[in-house]
Amino acid sequence: MASPSSHTICIRGITHEGKSFRPSDWAERLAGVMSRFRPGEVRLGSHLSYSPWCVPTTIDGVKCVLVHSDLRAHEPMAWDFVIHFARDNELQLIPAGLPPDEPAA
Repeated sequence: MASPSSHTICIRGITHEGKSFRPSDWAERLAGVMSRFRPGEVRLGSHLSYSPWCVPTTIDGVKCVLVHSDLRAHEPMAWDFVIHFARDNELQLIPAGLPPDEPAA
């Protein structure tokens, strides 16, 4: 499991209604789409690994994606895409350091 920092937003695979988000591999798919957004130059074969700014993980048995705020500085449209994905699918957005049952401000 990746450990979130204070500059990370956690997108939890639980809707606001408390249902698990489907498909079950949504976190890996989202992180795969974001794999090209990374520090430095895009290198040959880098699409085969996740970006350090958008990492799928499991926290307390729930699929999540950890999104680092450096993504916003590097590519604001990619940041907006990830955040809108979460909002459009009514997924929980939690700033790092908050327990899952506390709402994000």
